[in-house]
Amino acid sequence: MPNNMKISSQFDGGRIEVVKADDFSDIQVKIDHDSHAEFRQWFHFRVQGVKNQDCVLKFINAADTSYVEGWQDYDVCASTDRQEWFRIPTEFDGKQLTVEFNTDTDDIYFAYFAPYSFERHLNLLAFAQQSDLSSLKNLGETIDGRDFDMLVIEDEEVDLAEKLNVWMIARQHPGETMAEWFVEGFLESLLDQDNPTSRQLLQHCRFYVTPNMNPDGAYRGNLRTNASGANLNREWLEPSMKTSPEVYLVREQMHQHGVDMFLDIHGDEAIPYNFVAGCEGNPNYDDRLKHLEQTFKTAWAAASPDFQDVHKYDDDEPGKGDLRIATNYVGQTFNTLAYTVEMPFKDNHDLPDELYGWSPERCKKFGEDVIIAINNTIAALKSK
Repeated sequence: MPNNMKISSQFDGGRIEVVKADDFSDIQVKIDHDSHAEFRQWFHFRVQGVKNQDCVLKFINAADTSYVEGWQDYDVCASTDRQEWFRIPTEFDGKQLTVEFNTDTDDIYFAYFAPYSFERHLNLLAFAQQSDLSSLKNLGETIDGRDFDMLVIEDEEVDLAEKLNVWMIARQHPGETMAEWFVEGFLESLLDQDNPTSRQLLQHCRFYVTPNMNPDGAYRGNLRTNASGANLNREWLEPSMKTSPEVYLVREQMHQHGVDMFLDIHGDEAIPYNFVAGCEGNPNYDDRLKHLEQTFKTAWAAASPDFQDVHKYDDDEPGKGDLRIATNYVGQTFNTLAYTVEMPFKDNHDLPDELYGWSPERCKKFGEDVIIAINNTIAALKSK
């Protein structure tokens, strides 16, 4: 029986409940719920004292999580250096997840998807500010007192009165870490002054980017909620500084500056593809908005084989779109192109990768490719 095995999650983004950690062949954990809500899917923890041991790790309450369908064809993410996150074959028997592993290191980390830490978030903001194109705007503080920031990216040497205002937000659901990996790739491409697509795009657009809409939830290891237990993507009709300051503050900026295009970056537990969800259920949805959506989807499909429009959510019925959701609220309020971007926790089944699955690197490439799609949608946006 091991005397030095330890499982811990008291770090940025950590969350797990330990049930049994005294037998290499029967390590038992439970997936814990969000700090102030019953959503239960995210995990991130460290296992120590397992070097060169044949281990069996069981998530014994997988059947009681929020998105049980998410475990079908899912392989857990793991890392021994906190830099490279690979996949370990994982079995779901309808009740529990089981992972067998053996590592030549003293410890190993497991996560639902590759984490994106608050330190890396701050580094991303610092990186962006090294460019003359980018400035940082502090919008206020979160409930836990963390800085809440937005990047404004613009080529100020281009004197164009009618620049389009393009908005991108990510991680309203903090456990959907692929969203901020996506934004990292997007920003690296947009701020690359040797990238001709980005240079052309900045002739016509000003960008407002909030890479992490939910830093409190991210730090607490929540899947979907902030420090008050609010699901931010259901707060857009009536946000408040008390329970959803993140939405309130960004929405105020939108009303101040206007919105010509909006992308809200997410991850989906069940569907193993990249896709978008639009505003077809909004009362204002018409042929012009339908044309803008089709133009953008066609452009992204041409730019990236990782994008597709077959496997996705069912369309909302006309007039029945939920305006509490960011994409629907923005699309209706500003009468413009608005999309929710969804990426898989599992893998893209069109182009599977057995070792890494859908990975941070692929998220970043996907974020780079959206630059081309946006650029090829500008003419249609301007024709409105």
